[in-house]
Amino acid sequence: MRNKKALMLLCLGGLILFSILPARMAWAAEPVVCAVIFYSPTCGHCHKVLTEDLPPLIEQYGDQLQIIAINVTLEQGQALFQAALQKFGLERGGVPTLVVGDHVLVGSVDIPEQFPGLIKQYLVQGGVDWPDIPGLAEAIGAAQVTPTPSAVPPTLTAAPSVEPAASVTAAPLPTIASASVPSNSSPGLVVIGDEPASLADRLAHDPAGNALAIVVLLGMIVTVGRSAIVFPRLISTPLSAWREWAIPVLALIGFGVAAYLAYVETAHVSAVCGPVGDCNTVQQSAYARLFGVLPIGVLGVLGHIAILAAWLVWRFGRGRLTDLAALALLGMTAFGTLFSIYLTFLEPFVIGATCAWCLSSAIIMTLLLWLALPSGRQAIINLYQGDSHA
Repeated sequence: MRNKKALMLLCLGGLILFSILPARMAWAAEPVVCAVIFYSPTCGHCHKVLTEDLPPLIEQYGDQLQIIAINVTLEQGQALFQAALQKFGLERGGVPTLVVGDHVLVGSVDIPEQFPGLIKQYLVQGGVDWPDIPGLAEAIGAAQVTPTPSAVPPTLTAAPSVEPAASVTAAPLPTIASASVPSNSSPGLVVIGDEPASLADRLAHDPAGNALAIVVLLGMIVTVGRSAIVFPRLISTPLSAWREWAIPVLALIGFGVAAYLAYVETAHVSAVCGPVGDCNTVQQSAYARLFGVLPIGVLGVLGHIAILAAWLVWRFGRGRLTDLAALALLGMTAFGTLFSIYLTFLEPFVIGATCAWCLSSAIIMTLLLWLALPSGRQAIINLYQGDSHA
């Protein structure tokens, strides 16, 4: 009888032990920090963060850090980005934007500076699940994203406020492109929509801004074509006073626009954008720097200074120097307009976003070209005939 009671107690103890052990193991599971970063394939700052700043952190924390990167140039990725902005009460945002818990970090400065500290903070608190962004769970499930198996425990009960990270792998829904992990990324970084966006996706990323950019682009092309036609037939007549002084006024305005863009590009801050366009996506793209080195805004500042200098020499100089200055003025505005056409083309058709500041600069440069035509034509005649006026 005693042996039967002992056997029953042993079996009961075993059942209790096996029922408690899984829960204890779940409580002992390592905490995991889950984050989402929104990026654009044409964004130089995004490339830096994805390839230089995040991989060391993923290597350091291993399975305890899981990051999903979402391409905002795709229609579905842009929808998730807008949902994130709305969720956290942000009117507009640029890329890269990283969301972890209830923190939103924007730019290639804030992310590497603040993200490491947030990782430590959340790990101490027991981990943090994927951000509560509408549609994110379905997008991850549809992309069939499967993070490193040991990285996301079945239950993450160390912090009662953190729901199981595995819950984000919901039933697949057709909402986003397939996931891929680039060869230069760590296992803890999964990229959704790494493939290049189609032209339709790029145009849809910023429909109003891109439509305006196309209109401005067509206007610039027509102006350049018209200038080439009328230039040989221009009659040598003195410029009216308003046209003569409109050149420095426009150059000064253009200088101000370029100076602001140079500040945005060199200080790595978010640009103040109007109701149309997505300035920050443009300014953070790989095309915001000439040859990947010189910020386009800085080039614009130097160009407008040179235009003002040429105008001063032409207006107040004497002799052959005035003709050379007028010719230089024509050459610089012509080059600036052609370069602006190239940059304006990139915005809707390559980057998929438009900068209102950039469009303003392009329009100003085109007007400067139109104003510089008569004096440039006269300078060519004078230099050709050797009849420079005193």
